[in-house]
Amino acid sequence: MKKTIFLTLGLTFLIVLPSFGQLARVWTDFQYYSVDLQNYLKSSLNETLSPLGNYAQTAIIKATGIANLPNPIDAGQMLRQALILNSQSDNFENNSAVRSQLITNQVNRLITLGSINSILGINGQIRLKNKLQNTELSLKNIDTYSQKSDKLMNELEKLLSTVSGMANITPLLTAKLNTNQSDLQRQNIKIQSEQAKIIGETLAQNIQINQSLQYSNLNLANISQQIEESNRDRRLETATESAQLLRAATQMDLLGRKIANQTLEENQLFPTPQ
Repeated sequence: MKKTIFLTLGLTFLIVLPSFGQLARVWTDFQYYSVDLQNYLKSSLNETLSPLGNYAQTAIIKATGIANLPNPIDAGQMLRQALILNSQSDNFENNSAVRSQLITNQVNRLITLGSINSILGINGQIRLKNKLQNTELSLKNIDTYSQKSDKLMNELEKLLSTVSGMANITPLLTAKLNTNQSDLQRQNIKIQSEQAKIIGETLAQNIQINQSLQYSNLNLANISQQIEESNRDRRLETATESAQLLRAATQMDLLGRKIANQTLEENQLFPTPQ
């Protein structure tokens, strides 16, 4: 209960915040992404899995970790246990174990769809646009700082060539050299700062891509499992049909022999007149 309240308050707090989309705000942006994912699940579970949406929502909340992402494996396990213990049938499936697996697969698909919606949805595209704009701004800043660094380097080289033949360097030239060196270091620090933002953003994007790939891999595993179960059911149906055909053929053979024996006995008792 406490976890549910904490998660709800956290979602409410993040929803009212604007989508900054600034570079290097990797944790804040990931929180926006995870909130969009949770909101999609919350709105889709009741519509898709009614009347089992409450079971699915409870399982997802319990399986949500510190990064506000649901672990599909834990959620699926808890959902299957809940559905088996509280067996409910529908118009097409009475087996609680089979139905719980189908519902779990549907939840996994919804989690994957939520991940896609969080990236390609309205909020996700706003964040993407801001990221691209800020990346472009960082690249422009790097170019500006590089030009200033080149200018400072040229000035520094001229000063060094000027003082190279002097026996005594005046305090003014010394101050000028120190100032240029300090400015050059500041420009380099600014360039490194902008580069660090881009590197940090690249790392965050790689982590998010890896997280999304895990959902896709889970769905592929579900598809593989469904194919195996379908093939197994097909083999069972084929074996059952073969057994039924063999039984029918055997019964017909026995019936034919019985009729033939009865005919032979009648012919022996009542021979046909010549």
